Amino acid sequence: MEQQLTRIAVKIGSNVLTRRDGTLDVTRMSALVDQVAELHKAGVEIILVSSGAVASGRSEIHPAKKLDSVDQRQLFSAVGQAKLINRYYELFREHGIPVGQVLTMKENFATRRHYLNQKNCMTVMLENGVIPIVNENDTISVSELMFTDNDELSGLIASMMDAQVLIILSNIDGIYNGSPADPASEVIRKIEHGKDLSSYIQTSKSSFGRGGMLTKTNIARKVADEGIIVIIANGKRDNILVDLLHQELPALFPDVQSSAFDSQLTYTRFIPAPQPVSSVKKWIAHSEGFAKGELHIDDCATKVLASDKAVSILPIGITDVRGEFEKDDIVRIIDFEGNPIGVGKANCSSEQAREAMGKHGKKPVVHYDYLYIE
Repeated sequence: MEQQLTRIAVKIGSNVLTRRDGTLDVTRMSALVDQVAELHKAGVEIILVSSGAVASGRSEIHPAKKLDSVDQRQLFSAVGQAKLINRYYELFREHGIPVGQVLTMKENFATRRHYLNQKNCMTVMLENGVIPIVNENDTISVSELMFTDNDELSGLIASMMDAQVLIILSNIDGIYNGSPADPASEVIRKIEHGKDLSSYIQTSKSSFGRGGMLTKTNIARKVADEGIIVIIANGKRDNILVDLLHQELPALFPDVQSSAFDSQLTYTRFIPAPQPVSSVKKWIAHSEGFAKGELHIDDCATKVLASDKAVSILPIGITDVRGEFEKDDIVRIIDFEGNPIGVGKANCSSEQAREAMGKHGKKPVVHYDYLYIE
């Protein structure tokens, strides 16, 4: 990893910020702010993706009648988000660091224009020494259009903002090779590029969050594929952020003796792909949820896409065009056996793609530069 670290994204999970009774753990929040402030002063740009709005609101509001889960989430998060950002504002102000709130929704990543607009907003904040604090806008998000959880959001943000490291703080030490409750289980320290982990992962959800370890792993892998180091660690551990980065990058802390840090630190690190991908491909890699239609390709086109060659999807290799889409919409690529193998930005409308389908000498329906194969 390059020695000059400039930008990291840190995701703080709801289980890190929440006490057992579901209310906000201000002591833990304060300790994490102190660490972020220390890194900020060492010259690292930090983007915080923070859960905790619902936990923040839970202790403030006692609904008169029983609410369904969506109403409850919207009410608690509306009240809680104001309280949460205010807490962050006060805690960072003690260090003389300004913070800004970024509330976003999945739809905001659906078009390239919206995506770049968000990127620009956060870039301006960082250039002016402001720490962006990002959360999903639960108050107006529709359930089926929500992020799986803030892990997915943090992956998108890390990728969009060209972070070198994404640190996901949970309430366990990392990815285990069995059930975390089993004393014989151990944390997997390094996960190499392309290693299959499905046999290890527990599918149980965390008690206050929406996402389990499977979600974390899938997102970590996708982000690592884009050339970003991903670390999953325990946010309840004292001084976790500073210790982590000291272990990963001692050059950041030249004045501190290593004995001052926790040398027994346990966490999981996903090894990034050696070749980073372009910013457009990063956007497309996270756009699967916005696909408007499908391109089904034949055996030959599937084989070529699976090779190391840089190839576009030409009409000759397309066997079926499903759904209605316009030029520049995201489409899913389906192989000859019916498996989804990637996503891309359409170079034409679905009508034009159907007309050209199976013909030689036509321009690509998805150009290589706008194609992401999983």
